[in-house]
Amino acid sequence: MTAPSAAHHGRNPRRRSPLRTASLTLAAGALTVLTVVLVIPNANAAASTLGAAAAQSGRYFGTAIAASRLGDSTYTSISAREFNMVTAENEMKPDATQPNRGQFSFSAGDQIYNWANQRGIKVRGHTLAWHSQQPGWMQSLNGSNLRQAMIDHINGVMAHYKGKLAAWDVVNEAFNEDGSRRSSNLQGTGNDWIEVAFRTARAADPSTKLCYNDYNIENWSYGKTQGVYRMIQDFKSRGVPIDCVGLQTHFTGGSSLPGNFQTTLSSFAALGVDVALTEVDVTNASTSQYAGLTQACMNVARCIGITVWGVRDSDSWRSSESPLLFNSGGGAKSAYTSVLNALNAASPQPSQSPPTSPSPGTSPGPSASPTPPSGGIGRIVGAQSGRCVDVPSASQNNGTRVQLYDCNNQANQQWTYTSGKQLTVYGNKCLDAAGSGNGAQIQIYSCNGQANQQWNLNANGTITGVQSGRCLDVWSAANGAQVQLYACNGQANQRFSLISQ
Repeated sequence: MTAPSAAHHGRNPRRRSPLRTASLTLAAGALTVLTVVLVIPNANAAASTLGAAAAQSGRYFGTAIAASRLGDSTYTSISAREFNMVTAENEMKPDATQPNRGQFSFSAGDQIYNWANQRGIKVRGHTLAWHSQQPGWMQSLNGSNLRQAMIDHINGVMAHYKGKLAAWDVVNEAFNEDGSRRSSNLQGTGNDWIEVAFRTARAADPSTKLCYNDYNIENWSYGKTQGVYRMIQDFKSRGVPIDCVGLQTHFTGGSSLPGNFQTTLSSFAALGVDVALTEVDVTNASTSQYAGLTQACMNVARCIGITVWGVRDSDSWRSSESPLLFNSGGGAKSAYTSVLNALNAASPQPSQSPPTSPSPGTSPGPSASPTPPSGGIGRIVGAQSGRCVDVPSASQNNGTRVQLYDCNNQANQQWTYTSGKQLTVYGNKCLDAAGSGNGAQIQIYSCNGQANQQWNLNANGTITGVQSGRCLDVWSAANGAQVQLYACNGQANQRFSLISQ
C-alpha cells in the first residue's frame, strides 16, 4: 500500500485529528433460575440511520466533531441524527489540553463531550501521546524530562475525563512504513515509552478502553501493519494493558481498500483485542470502497465500530477530495446508502459485541419478568465481565457511585431485592439513580421509596429503572468500571445476574 503524503501524516499537523444466551438468576430464600433466550432486533427491520443500524449488531458508527462547528445547525443535526459515537478532532490532543506545562485546558474538549452526552452519544478520546501536535514546551524536552511530562499529561487529562469516555487513543502513529519505530522525541526517551503510556493510562482510568491508533495498517502484508501487530502480540503476551487497535482507514488514490483488509482485522482480533476503524475517509467517497470496508468490519466479531473523519465534505481535512458520506450541503451520497445497507445486513455478534448504545427509539425495550421473590441476599454479577456491582472502599456515604469489581462476598457487594423493587446494601442503603437520562450516575443513598430507587429485573438479564426505563450499563469490563443508566440495547454490558450467596 502506498503511504499518504507527509503533509497528511506527521510533519504538518492534521486538522482532524460478548455475549451469550442470557440467564437471569434471581436471589431469594431459595435460588430460582429463569432461562431465557436473548431478544435481538429483527434483522428485517432496517434502521434508517448509521448509528441505529450499527447498534443492531452491537457496534457503533461515529464521526469526528469540531467544537468550532457546533454552532452550525446542519452540522449538528446530521451528527445527532446519524451517529452514536463521536471523537474530538483536535480538542483533546496534547497542544489543546496542556498548552503550558502543568496548565490544563479542557473547555473545548468539554464542549464536545457535553454536546454528545446530552444526546446520549458516547465519546472516544483522541489522543494522549503523539509526536505531532505537541505544545511547544513539550517539543523542547527530551529524555527523562519528556518521559515524565508524558506521564503527567496522561494522568492529568485522564483524571479530568475519568469514567466518562468509551475509549482513549493512548498512543498515535508511532511506527514507520517499514514497521520500525518512528524516530520521534518520545521514542528518544526509550523503546518502552509506549508500554509506559499504556500502563499509566490503565492506572489513571481502569474503566475505559485503551487503544493504539495508526494509519497505513490496513494491508496485512505491509511492513507497518506487521510492526504494529508484533507490538500488540508482545504486549498481550506480557500483560501490558491494551484493549483495542484503531485502523485509521484513510483511503486515497494511492492507498485504496486492500483485498486482505478483513484478514488484517481478524488477525489483530485474534490477539485478544478489539479493532475499530477510527478515521475513515475515501477519495471521492467510492461506493465500492465504503461498502467493502464496512462489510469487512461486519464480518469480524471484534470489529466494534467505524468512525468517519468528519461529517460533510466541507468539514474534512481532505475536503478537495470529497471523501465523506455527506456532501458539503449536507446531502447523503450514494456511499452513505451502501454503508447503511451493509450495516443493516450485519448479523448480531452475540459473543463479541462491545458495549454500545443505539440511537434513542431504535431498540426494543426489555420485557419485565414476573417480580422475583424478595428477601434473599445475593451479588449482582455482570454478564460481560463476571465482576460484581461493588460499593467502593465499603463506603456507606450517600452519593457513593457504584462500580464493577472482582467478586469477594463482602458486605459492600451483597444486595437484597425487596418486595418494593429496591436493591439494598448494608440493610438501609438503596441502589439509586442520580437522574433519569443517559449517563446518569448509579450510586447508593438512604432508602426513600422513590421511583429512582426502584428496579425491574427483566427476563433478558437487564435491570431497568422504574423511573427512567433505562438499563444499568457499564462502559468496560475492568475493575473500577462505573455503573450508569443508558438506553437499553440488550448487549452484555447491560446484562446482570443476581446470584444468591
